[in-house]
Amino acid sequence: MSKLRSNAAAALEDLLRDGMTLAVGGFGLSGIPADLIEAVRDAGVRDLTVVSNNMGVDGKGLGILIEAGQVRKVIASYVGENKLFAEQYLAGKLEVEFTPQGTLAERLRAGGAGIPAFYTKTGVGTLVAEGKPLAEFDGGTYVQERAIRADVALVHAHTADTDGNLIYRYTARNFNPVVATAGAVTIAEAEIIVAPGELDPNHIVTPGVFVQHLVQATDRVKDIEQRTVRPRAELASA
Repeated sequence: MSKLRSNAAAALEDLLRDGMTLAVGGFGLSGIPADLIEAVRDAGVRDLTVVSNNMGVDGKGLGILIEAGQVRKVIASYVGENKLFAEQYLAGKLEVEFTPQGTLAERLRAGGAGIPAFYTKTGVGTLVAEGKPLAEFDGGTYVQERAIRADVALVHAHTADTDGNLIYRYTARNFNPVVATAGAVTIAEAEIIVAPGELDPNHIVTPGVFVQHLVQATDRVKDIEQRTVRPRAELASA
């Protein structure tokens, strides 16, 4: 049965509610499910807990949910590109749970694998470990980290088939695969969508069993957080 929906709003219909937890793929502005994020904003749901590597930038990516006042709590590893985020956090309007990047990825992966918790040395002796169980293994101290399971996961893929099998491209293959497995319901947007059987099984990263809904991604300019350029050699020597 095809998992393709007419648009992002239709895919999210009857799934969004106030106070829910969203896991969102991408890395800054790279590989983010922009159409799905905009559909969440347009739905007007509030008091969201958002789990993502970071919260985009002001006015772009997950930053638009911050601007709309829809986010109550963020679980992320880095938030330094978003000024409004910092203002709301310092003003006590936004709760933040900072998580080391590798730990965040593993918490999401564990959630998708049905592993309730795991131990890691990362964060031991810091504020990250405050209030969490510690245990000794082979002479070392480890902190317990709980898995993350989201109500809805939103991801961006480069290519998909209508059965929901996903292939990612370049940097987009960062948090998207682990986010895709961590949702009770997962919605993917894809740039290219093909018929079942057209994808090489050896290239599929996220099997369709993890994806409940699929939408065609809008053809848009892909934003870059900090564009760094240098003069072309032929221009410099002219």
